[in-house]
Amino acid sequence: MLFFLISVIYKKFQLGCVMSHNKTALEGEDPLDLSIQGLNSSCVAQMFTVDSQMSYTVPIMAFAFVCHPEVLPIYTELCRPSQHRMQAVANVSIGAMFFMYGLTATFGYLTFYSSVEAEMLHMYSQEDLLILCVRLAVLLAVTLTVPVVLFPIRRALQQLLFPSKAFSWPRHVAIALILLVLVNVLVICVPTIRDIFGVIGSTSAPSLIFILPSIFYLRIVPSEVQPLFSWPKIQALCFGTLGVLFMAISLGFMFANWATVRAAVPRPSCLVCGGGCLRRGTAEAAEWSTFPSPHDFELGSWPYTQPQAHGMRGRPALGSALPSPVLTASS
Repeated sequence: MLFFLISVIYKKFQLGCVMSHNKTALEGEDPLDLSIQGLNSSCVAQMFTVDSQMSYTVPIMAFAFVCHPEVLPIYTELCRPSQHRMQAVANVSIGAMFFMYGLTATFGYLTFYSSVEAEMLHMYSQEDLLILCVRLAVLLAVTLTVPVVLFPIRRALQQLLFPSKAFSWPRHVAIALILLVLVNVLVICVPTIRDIFGVIGSTSAPSLIFILPSIFYLRIVPSEVQPLFSWPKIQALCFGTLGVLFMAISLGFMFANWATVRAAVPRPSCLVCGGGCLRRGTAEAAEWSTFPSPHDFELGSWPYTQPQAHGMRGRPALGSALPSPVLTASS
């Protein structure tokens, strides 16, 4: 994460302001020169932006700070485990991640402004050596983090499905493989990681942060010690209710956003494959055409262009002649 942060800050000062609607793409000029010279009048930061994408904000932030499944494994590994030492570990970890997350988001936004995408690494050039190193570092970090996250999931499944059976290596490996296959299928099928973070942040994050701790407290503390309507239990009940409301509202807004985007996407009578459309006419001709993706409609600015030199996948510029949407190959 630290390498990622340093790279984003460096790229901000190297690229300057990258235009979302770059006129130089029409004139054949180098967009990097224009952006570094600071001639882009559209590079104005907005403190708040109210749109349909706000439904992802709080769930993703909640997901980013969910570390509850790892608390007990880390606690058992402490030299002298105690509540005070574990609280210190949590404070330092969450504080450091909050600082790095905040700086990364700030400098990423100040680089691309309203053109920033859900996956920021896709905005940079695919041939940039520094960005390639960052992608490799992120890949290694995520790969090495999987066992830490997989450990509590696998242990919970074994205790839930096989509570009375002894440890078995085949079952241990099988559960891990099934989980990894399901995760990979999900990653391949879902178009952006933002949707995954949004759904998980709207379901598991409220459960781990609000709902389950409240239920545990209400169930574990006996009524003889604290009555049901005592102030601590009322606070726990309100805390859990807040989590349920947060989950319902977040999921509702996200589903509404998906329905709106899906309704805005044209429905071509063709076979969609790889972002293209394959049609077969009566003359046995194969025609390939392209059409905007749902993400283009989410941005509300299709067609638009982004500097190809920075890896911003070259979409047509506003006001420019679109490329021919159909390429016919007669048999």
